[in-house]
Amino acid sequence: MPTFQYRALQTNGAIAEGHVEAAGRPDAFRQIEVLGLRPVSLSEKSASNGKNGSGSSAVSGGLADLGKISFNFKSKKVSARELENFTRLLSSLLAAGVPLSRALVILYRESSNPVVAAKWKGIHDHVIDGMSLADAMAKSPETFPRVYTAMVQAGETGGFLDTVLAQIADFQSREKELKSKVLTAMLYPCILLVIALVVLTVLLVFFIPRFQSIFASLHGSLPLITQLIVGVSNVMRSYGLFVLAGLVMGGLLLQNWFASEKGRRVWEGLILKAPIVGPLAARFAMARFCRMLGTLLAASVPLVQALNVARKSIGNQILVDAVSQSIERVQEGARLGASLADCKGLFPGSVLEMVSVAEESSRLDTELIRIANVTEADLDRQLKTAVAFAEPAMLFLIASFVGTIFIGMLLPIFTLQEHIK
Repeated sequence: MPTFQYRALQTNGAIAEGHVEAAGRPDAFRQIEVLGLRPVSLSEKSASNGKNGSGSSAVSGGLADLGKISFNFKSKKVSARELENFTRLLSSLLAAGVPLSRALVILYRESSNPVVAAKWKGIHDHVIDGMSLADAMAKSPETFPRVYTAMVQAGETGGFLDTVLAQIADFQSREKELKSKVLTAMLYPCILLVIALVVLTVLLVFFIPRFQSIFASLHGSLPLITQLIVGVSNVMRSYGLFVLAGLVMGGLLLQNWFASEKGRRVWEGLILKAPIVGPLAARFAMARFCRMLGTLLAASVPLVQALNVARKSIGNQILVDAVSQSIERVQEGARLGASLADCKGLFPGSVLEMVSVAEESSRLDTELIRIANVTEADLDRQLKTAVAFAEPAMLFLIASFVGTIFIGMLLPIFTLQEHIK
């Protein structure tokens, strides 16, 4: 079981440090809170920490920590782990009765990263000038997503900013763990794809030309498959750099087009229609929506306002539009379960039934969070199954390409004796 090192606020406002053994970051946070402490920062201790000091990495932020091995290049972007630590510490300070302006001063003074410290100081300056915290954060959309600022605005309006910030930090922790699982699951198939491309390039550029002199000496017609392979090899050797530049340019153009409103909608529609990826993406969006909505309702945010915030967490604009129509029906007085019934691509019938029953029993917040937990666990199993199928599929694809090339090269050799006769 991994060990996590933490810094937390005691009830008297002093900073306490220690370590706990937990199955993951959420479990570690719960153990710290049981001790009567308010977590400020949490990091996983690596196996070599006993020798190398406090070198640690967050569970879901481990890949981002690889940047620390570089030659002191400082990123100008606030990392997800730094944003989570900022959110959790700000929540702890506000809950301890520290005024908002003073809490922001503590945050930017304690930050060891100059870029991050400057970001927090900018927010402090805006707040001192009379701006609300949500509006100050909205001026840095590259750091604070829209759903983040919307939740902060809801907390400021309702007077429970510390509670909302704590919920945001927990949400960020779960999001990072889920994304980490997706990245880990896709790592091996991506490695296989890279290996396949390297093998095919080597075969077409270096292996095939050695046979061309033999084929030329046969003075006979080559099989169609051999002609195609030789033609692709000639293009790769003669115009390979141009082809690569064209692919890169085309990729950049597609990226820019998909970044536009129309292109993003087309891309998101294609994702939803994909055989395996589509259902997984819809379930992932539903889990995010349910967790966010349940979190906001548990923090006493009004239903309509919570729905407007939660829909921004879905990510897919097509699904966001569908939920927006449901929100309009809720504003007109309809019940939530019945209003979400038209979003069949996002909410299965069983989930809608559970939401309707939870509304009737006035436990909608806890039921939504439970649905999110169950959905994420099911997503984890489906993802493992999909990856289990993807690995042999990638191996079969590699074997098919390589086998086709070898067969295409050997077919003329098999007829070499006939040409000699």
